[in-house]
Amino acid sequence: MWEFLQNLSYWDWLALGTVLLILEVFGAGGYLLWVASAAIIVGAATFLIPGLSWTLQFPLFGVLAVLTAVYWWQRQRGTVNSSDQPDLNRRGHELIGRTFVVQQAIVGGRGKIKVGDGVWMVTGPDADVGTPVRVTGQNGTVLSVEVAHEVTELPGRN
Repeated sequence: MWEFLQNLSYWDWLALGTVLLILEVFGAGGYLLWVASAAIIVGAATFLIPGLSWTLQFPLFGVLAVLTAVYWWQRQRGTVNSSDQPDLNRRGHELIGRTFVVQQAIVGGRGKIKVGDGVWMVTGPDADVGTPVRVTGQNGTVLSVEVAHEVTELPGRN
């Protein structure tokens, strides 16, 4: 085994890179892709410099594996996309700040408001049917409201 490791050729590094790429296909989540690329680069270096000693090949592989993994990590962190619709998958969050009319009286801190063609559960101060309330927050599917003094949303047009 020791003799094999001392006489690594570019084919061995390419084979290692290929095996790592195959393992990546089975769901490593991107981690083995960069280690495989490091093995392929070492294979290319061994092909271009045939006398490259194993004592240089292994450290080169280690350094390249770390560098490619760090590169991938930084690139992933830098690709956070800001959306033109930040509340797209946060149903109800877009309602915060809007005013609606109570549909079912808020009694004991719980009631309902009509939003568009849907009805939302709300928590807030007790209020009679028809009272304008402003949405101040959201906890899951329940909206938090406070009594408002003017109506900015028409009940049938939301």
